[in-house]
Amino acid sequence: MSTEFERHPLKYLARNLSIVVGLVLIWRGIWYTLDAVDMWFFSGSHILTALGGIAIGILILYLPDHDLKELSKL
Repeated sequence: MSTEFERHPLKYLARNLSIVVGLVLIWRGIWYTLDAVDMWFFSGSHILTALGGIAIGILILYLPDHDLKELSKL
């Protein structure tokens, strides 16, 4: 039994393309928001927000299973 997307490849392409564009726009908004926070709170010092972002990212990866195996996949 074929799915609707197998019969209509343009629908499949349009759906996946809309998901990608949506994700890119979300990340763009987050990026600009964080740049504004950087300017307001740290006077544009990118090193402080970069180090803070690295620390928070490592913490987010560590908390669920208390290891950093995800970093070895890079």
